[in-house]
Amino acid sequence: MNPQSFSGPGVELAEKSGLSSIIFDAADRTPGRPSLRDSGHSESLTCLEVADRVRNLASALVEAGVGVGERVAVLGRTSLDWVVHLAVLAVGGVVVPVYPTSSPDQIRHIVADSGSTHFAAESELDAERLSDAGAATVWSFETVSQWSRSTSRTAPDDRIAAVHRDDLAMIVYTSGTTGPAKGCMLSHRNMFAAAANTVVRAGDMFGGTADDQAVTALGLPLAHVFGQTILFATLYGGTDTHLLPGIPDTVAALPQIKPTFLALVPYALEKIRKAARAHLEGGAEEAAVADGLTLLRSGQQASAVVPPRPVLGMLGGRLRSVISGGASLDDSTAGFYAGFGVDILNCYGMTESATAVTVNEPKTNRIGTVGRPIPGTTVAIAPDGEVLVRGANVTRGYWGAAADRSPVDADGWLHTGDIGELDDGYLRITGRKKEILVTSGGKNVAPTPLEDRIRLHPFVSNAVVIGDGRSYVAALITLDPAAVGLDDALVRAELQTAVDDANSLVSRAESIRQFRVLSVDFTVDSGLLT
Repeated sequence: MNPQSFSGPGVELAEKSGLSSIIFDAADRTPGRPSLRDSGHSESLTCLEVADRVRNLASALVEAGVGVGERVAVLGRTSLDWVVHLAVLAVGGVVVPVYPTSSPDQIRHIVADSGSTHFAAESELDAERLSDAGAATVWSFETVSQWSRSTSRTAPDDRIAAVHRDDLAMIVYTSGTTGPAKGCMLSHRNMFAAAANTVVRAGDMFGGTADDQAVTALGLPLAHVFGQTILFATLYGGTDTHLLPGIPDTVAALPQIKPTFLALVPYALEKIRKAARAHLEGGAEEAAVADGLTLLRSGQQASAVVPPRPVLGMLGGRLRSVISGGASLDDSTAGFYAGFGVDILNCYGMTESATAVTVNEPKTNRIGTVGRPIPGTTVAIAPDGEVLVRGANVTRGYWGAAADRSPVDADGWLHTGDIGELDDGYLRITGRKKEILVTSGGKNVAPTPLEDRIRLHPFVSNAVVIGDGRSYVAALITLDPAAVGLDDALVRAELQTAVDDANSLVSRAESIRQFRVLSVDFTVDSGLLT
């Protein structure tokens, strides 16, 4: 085994407790503290009101026949009503999230493989999709909301008390490049370890005082474990959390919400950066990137050095930190935000680790890395460069048809499939075992840095670099709507500048020699993405 990184013991969930203890403990400690609110609502539910709703809904679910260990599939966008799953977890049920963009075949696979017996859906169309996949009865989010307000039921205290930390909490389906999605089993202990220790690593970002409470906007899909982990982190840390249906809604709402921190995917950060260009004076973007990179490379905390001056109020005026996860982020984008006083904190994880493995923190943010392990987690580098993970956040394995394909070895190490290196305890991801391109000349090429840089051009929506077994590296590029319909020669010249910029990052042998523009984007609807 090559170098290891361990950040010390982490916060653990009590043995005879489930995730709902986060909610009930908060209600006891800080009953009047604002906790959760839906998009557009002027007032948040307090910690006590959230706990009351969860308890009411838990009782209703027991009366509706949800048994211990039974799977409840939830299909819908992020909202307060999606948080039906908190009550499912409270009574020992198992949550099965379903992406709103899932295809009929994907929904059928999830419903059948999970063995779900109860279902909740946001809209009539979502309910029909579940019914078509084999669901007998589907509760609407509206019905769920009514149940959460009804108090004329038997208290579910016995069921709540019977939940233990090693009980199964969720089955989250994660798709690979081939074959049906695998159902990853996550226990109450897994989710708590990921969420609570992210809060510990991030310092006071998630909390704050009663007079200066942390505020965030959560538009990440709750069908994804990243969204779930951030939700539980906000509940554990004491954040006033605005729940929004998706990333576009989140970005539009930032001026009104005025968040102090966010959790976003790199694609959203890139979109905000592109949108800001239209409002910046010539050279302002380049200056921000240069100033920000200088700060980050000197080890300074951008949010503590640069006066608060977010881009034209697009970020709300109070934003100081963004946790960025789910994909890689070009260093220039981190520099851009740092130039406006916002620290981008890269993190790393996967569904099989309940999302959280490493995260940077504001005071020790190190550009080019994904941070140090969260407390209670160990990261190691295998002899072939693969990143290995061990800790309370690591899954016990897969459910159903994939049960015989455990990603965890006999010694408890999760094999991530990512290639990385450790530098003074900080993890740097350099590629993915199955994505490293090997040209016919024997040159190993990591496509991600090239793709990230090309995607920053305003004319580009997406880019994929290819070259495995070929004599040279090439790129497939899809156009941003702003470039559609423009003169072909102009577009091609602009795309060439994007490719040239990407090539400046690598050697000639790794550089992109040709590119092609595709007529459709890489989306699930187009059949080009899982």
